[in-house]
Amino acid sequence: MTKKRIVMDADRIDRSITRIAYEILEKNKGVEDLALIGIRTRGIYLAQRIQEKITHIEGTSVPLGIVDITLYRDDLAQRKEIGRAHV
Repeated sequence: MTKKRIVMDADRIDRSITRIAYEILEKNKGVEDLALIGIRTRGIYLAQRIQEKITHIEGTSVPLGIVDITLYRDDLAQRKEIGRAHV
């Protein structure tokens, strides 16, 4: 039996997302001309969480877009999910 190991718990993930949000704000010098893009599917959730942090920090929401790269993947033939709708 293999022992499962927790790499990051919910608190560490939240702190990491907070650090990422602050880094983005620092590099961009605020929210002016800032937009976030999430790559479908799991990248959307990360982008949304960063957007929520930035909204909490700055008091204003930044635009959020979604990019679907399905047709550009080189492993498309190997995926079991072909033909399934992605959310």
